[in-house]
Amino acid sequence: MSNLEDDPAEGTCGGEGADGPVLELLEARSVVLGRTTKVRRLLPNKDRRMVGAWCFVDHYGPDDLTGRVDSYDVPGERGMLVPPHPHTGLQTVSWLFEGEIEHRDSVGSHAMVRPGELNIMTAGNGIAHSEVSLPDGPPTLHGAQLWVALPDSQRTTVTPHFNAYADLPALELDGARGTVMIGTVAGVTSPAPAYTPLVGADVQIDPGRTVSLPLAQAFEYAVLVVGGSLGIGELTPGFGEMAYLGAGRNEIELIAQGDEPARFLLLGGEPFEEQLVMWWNFIGRTHEEIVAARDEWMASIDAHGNDRFPLVPGYDGDALPAPALPGTRLKPRARRR
Repeated sequence: MSNLEDDPAEGTCGGEGADGPVLELLEARSVVLGRTTKVRRLLPNKDRRMVGAWCFVDHYGPDDLTGRVDSYDVPGERGMLVPPHPHTGLQTVSWLFEGEIEHRDSVGSHAMVRPGELNIMTAGNGIAHSEVSLPDGPPTLHGAQLWVALPDSQRTTVTPHFNAYADLPALELDGARGTVMIGTVAGVTSPAPAYTPLVGADVQIDPGRTVSLPLAQAFEYAVLVVGGSLGIGELTPGFGEMAYLGAGRNEIELIAQGDEPARFLLLGGEPFEEQLVMWWNFIGRTHEEIVAARDEWMASIDAHGNDRFPLVPGYDGDALPAPALPGTRLKPRARRR
């Protein structure tokens, strides 16, 4: 997904190790992306900008798409409409709980994003893609869009590519079950590509059950609640809230509060200590890199594609122009405030 804010804030992170075991509640801020999608943005957060290499987390829906209107003026009423837009220095991770989205990209991929199926796009030095809810699609849209920062050793050298996984490994615990999206949880490993030690899983705990979830001591973790409510020590994050767990744990006890299952995304990884500069849909290391990426994207729109950002085949419509850069230099800052 693109960051479609008209005046995107400078996002800067990296360069500082994680705390030990902590419990912090990270509240989302509401963001309207373009004209069609309202999201809850969890990362970057005012206090925590990253969890491992996870540097951007948007949670959206569930949106009722029945009786779709003919225009795209009201967020949520037509689902998702994100025209072709660029990315650099990251992976996009698309995960749906309900609904369907059509993905197209500049390396020629065309795929449907569906619940329980992972779509992961590795931008490398440059890629463009679109994401659209189709008129005859399912009536509800609920999902998460996440970015993973690529390390300096890979961010400009890895070939842009797209991977889709319809059959991911299942996670079975006493009182819980889930799907490992990326990395390894409780000995269950996903085939999805990762360029730093990383983990992501979709987990559901039965009502009233307490589950001991194995963790890697060297990783920092967070959980994003997408259904029901969790008990984590003194915290009780509910729908759309994220709890940051810090690092240094071998396991953690999670309780499904109330009479319904608790569903959450587990996100974690080794603390990402490289300095990053994030602006709009670009991740770089310097102000000059971001300026160059923006210039090449705008040139690609004028030229109908170029070497760094080719056209997105099959998309019927205009690409998304980049916003104006801020009047000050973009600088990296600490991964937390």
